Amino acid sequence: MRIQSFSPMLSALAISASFLLASPAFAETVKLKATLDGAQQNPPVTTKGKGAAALTFDTTSKKLSWTVNYSGLSGPATAGHIHGPAAIGENAGVVIPFKGKLKSPVKGSETLTDAQATDLLAGKYYVNIHTAANKDGEIRGQIDKAM
Repeated sequence: MRIQSFSPMLSALAISASFLLASPAFAETVKLKATLDGAQQNPPVTTKGKGAAALTFDTTSKKLSWTVNYSGLSGPATAGHIHGPAAIGENAGVVIPFKGKLKSPVKGSETLTDAQATDLLAGKYYVNIHTAANKDGEIRGQIDKAM
């Protein structure tokens, strides 16, 4: 008799737990990275400039956040962007312009569309830092999943 009285309580507890655990299981934060240098520019640029980008992408909110560190450029950064869609060695238009100060580190975030999210996760976006001496970009790095 006591066993039967626990059965409805256990069922209710199991159902409650499944609701609590179901929602967060779909959320995922993807870590991404890019290593920037002049060799990845198209055409390549001879420069002492180099950089690294650390990015995170929340698959639920579609929010992309980034921190880009760089040094050794031929002069101050005049522009910085995320470009795409393009494979390594291909050029593409600006998808996300970096806003505000372009001094290293450059930090920001943007909410992507479904199509942009697909291209980002497929490795079709790159980070580009421009200078007065290299108007088309001095350093570039393809965005890829961090391991």
